[in-house]
Amino acid sequence: MSRSADDPARPLSPLTALTPAELTWQADDIGEAPHSSRFGDVYFSRHDGRAEARHVFLEGNDLPRRFAAWIESRPFVIGETGFGTGLNLLCAWACFESRAPAGARLHLVSTERFPLARDDLARALSAWPDLAPKARRLIAQWPEPVSGVHRLWLDERVTLDLHFGDSAECLAQLDGRVDAWFLDGFAPSKNPEMWRPELFAAMAQASRPAASVATFTCAGVVKRGLAAAGFAWRKAPGFGRKREMLCATLETPAEDDRRRETPWFVPPPPRPARHVAVIGAGLAGGCVAQALARRGIDVTLLDREAPGAGASGNRQGALYVKLAAETNRQSRVYLAGLLHSRRWLAEIDPRRRLWRDCGVLQLATGERETRRQRRFLANHALPATVVEGLTSLQASERAGLGGERSLAHGGLEYPQAGWVRPAELCRSLAATPGVTFRHATVEALLGDQAGWTLQLANGETLTADQVVIATATQANRFPQTAELPLQPIRGQLSSVALPSGSPGLERVVCAGGYVAPACDGVLSFGASFVPNDDDAGLREADHATNLAELRRTLPGFVDALEKAGARLNPDELAGRAAVRAASPDKTPYAGPVPDATRWQADYAALAKDARRVPQAPGAHHAGLWISAAHGSRGLASAPLCAELIASRICDEPLPVARELADHLHPGRRLIADLVRGNASPRA
Repeated sequence: MSRSADDPARPLSPLTALTPAELTWQADDIGEAPHSSRFGDVYFSRHDGRAEARHVFLEGNDLPRRFAAWIESRPFVIGETGFGTGLNLLCAWACFESRAPAGARLHLVSTERFPLARDDLARALSAWPDLAPKARRLIAQWPEPVSGVHRLWLDERVTLDLHFGDSAECLAQLDGRVDAWFLDGFAPSKNPEMWRPELFAAMAQASRPAASVATFTCAGVVKRGLAAAGFAWRKAPGFGRKREMLCATLETPAEDDRRRETPWFVPPPPRPARHVAVIGAGLAGGCVAQALARRGIDVTLLDREAPGAGASGNRQGALYVKLAAETNRQSRVYLAGLLHSRRWLAEIDPRRRLWRDCGVLQLATGERETRRQRRFLANHALPATVVEGLTSLQASERAGLGGERSLAHGGLEYPQAGWVRPAELCRSLAATPGVTFRHATVEALLGDQAGWTLQLANGETLTADQVVIATATQANRFPQTAELPLQPIRGQLSSVALPSGSPGLERVVCAGGYVAPACDGVLSFGASFVPNDDDAGLREADHATNLAELRRTLPGFVDALEKAGARLNPDELAGRAAVRAASPDKTPYAGPVPDATRWQADYAALAKDARRVPQAPGAHHAGLWISAAHGSRGLASAPLCAELIASRICDEPLPVARELADHLHPGRRLIADLVRGNASPRA
């Protein structure tokens, strides 16, 4: 038996579309209410759904009082089984807004197996006009019906994580702790599959000590399930025609053994984070700085040059992913990252000054890629709003390439993808309120129980509670990160100013490289991919390679450009070269920095027998984090990785499933080397 760092023996959750809710609409006391055709049940009381939510879930969990008394730096966390129309959580948000102190934050986690369509969601919530502003925020960010975690920012203090999938399975993968539960969903008699022992066990494992529960039902299966999971329940007066409901408190906390097979991934305990230093002002560091500042943390962002000076400094870059034909954790990370980046960009730049979601065409220019794409579509039942297979005619129409410019190949279209101005984005992130940019080179990091001291090249020092390293190929130059392998990859982008009358593109088109719709009259294409080359100088040979790839992919388009007067000669092209960083497995490093010496000693037994798993939790350099190895797809990975790190620092639920957080953990490489016999265990 072999074992990898993130335990591939555990079944993978598939990349798939969820079945949408099937609704009928029935009259109620205040208008009309949605009714589930699948389960033959209502989403909320026909008498008064909002009053029911207040009585059962808010009062049942004593939330008005608890919100008013909340003084923790971490957010108050509510978990819910069955998002439905979102009415319960909108009511909780409104209560929090009116009761909680100004500095408090609220984090909502809700599961849903059959999400409503966006229009149905809007229709269901239209019954409460005073909730309309909150409903609009929810509806505007409503995610595609894809399994996994989708993070929404409802306002500056309130975050919602939608976990699309089976409630028990989603909560078993929840990486975070809940203070109060809304145990909702269709009645046990209507939907017995949800109300099973695994659900209550998952709730207990994801609960903080003395977490509360409230539910509308008094069914025996619920009382037995709560009791078996360690909750002490009691009956309380019900709402409307329901005489009784249940309230419960976790009295016997469950042992959290979810990382028994991978104890090295047990997260480090929380520590203060009033001031965080982020080293590196490229895309990875800028995203982390913005995520932390949004949570009210003071951030010093340091770079030896300027924001976006390195590999993140291109005028234009593609926001895209290339997913594996068979489901794997890396593909799940990148699809989650793509969808996250799309929502994040819309949130921070709603006017689209810095980006366009024009879509990306990933062409199948050879038989091998054609077969791979066919396998991908056969294995992944994703909605066409996320990825769709196209014929050459369809791809040509969507790219705006007709007639002699038509594409010779079909491929995959990613409608959520597009292009971004990375250099401008980095400068914008560095200007986030709460972020102070400092031009400095960090020579050394010295940690102690109080925090970190950064020794700067000019002889000065800077102190911080915690530190995040985000310096691409330089991320492992510190002793604390030296055991994390990074591969330099040279990439050169070519560009040409287009004369008036030049044909345009409606999509980013990818094959061996990519070409984006012109930005400010300049067409950008490339980029070269040269592993183990750290030279950032421009090369005419790389321009020639990029131009040859462009001609191979879009011959008719290139002919039309040249007829319009575009000067497409290698010696006349402009461009920019930079060095990216990649990990050996091509997945980013995002998480706490492991103490490599301790890991190699604590888990030395794995080198002899991968089945012998020492139960020591992973030792980390306290308060030291890394976001690196984003390669050429940082626009689809850096924002999500930044949110993961900020969530871990601030003791919040994570924006990804636990198995994906473990897959991103930088310590995975240390374990993989031990298991494969590539490391020398240290005594």
